[in-house]
Amino acid sequence: MVDIVPFAPKHTDGVVSVILPIQQSEFEIPITLEAQPDLQDIAAFYQHDNGNFWVALDGGNVVGTLALLDIGNDQAALRKMFVASSHRGPEHGVAKALLQALLTWCQAHGVREVFLGTTAKFLAAHRFYEKNGFHELAKEALPESFPIMAVDTKFYRLALPPTDASQETPSK
Repeated sequence: MVDIVPFAPKHTDGVVSVILPIQQSEFEIPITLEAQPDLQDIAAFYQHDNGNFWVALDGGNVVGTLALLDIGNDQAALRKMFVASSHRGPEHGVAKALLQALLTWCQAHGVREVFLGTTAKFLAAHRFYEKNGFHELAKEALPESFPIMAVDTKFYRLALPPTDASQETPSK
């Protein structure tokens, strides 16, 4: 059983130990920790306004990560979704649990749309996002405030249902 919890500074080393090997070894992206200032101060970069950062823990060890960056206008960018190879696949449910934590957070904080960018190499990620309601869109259709990373070549959007009081059934 894996626990999904908001990032705390004690998770920093675990986050880096999951993300960097996937980027560098699995997908051969020549990126360093120094080139990712968000990973050097996760709380300041993500955990404000409608943003957050979650980790999946197995026995206290970080085995997955997911970030939500508030980009304004009730919109957010999904970032840093990584799951250790030992915990991938539907039998583990780590990616799904991370995404569910993010979507629950979005609903509670009034986020209407979630956007993401990914590389053409992340084929399993494309399938995962599409199975979970994300729709591909052209780079030109992204909000101006969306932070496009140099490696991003494929983009997705998920529209979330409204949560305001007008959508609720009055109680009797």
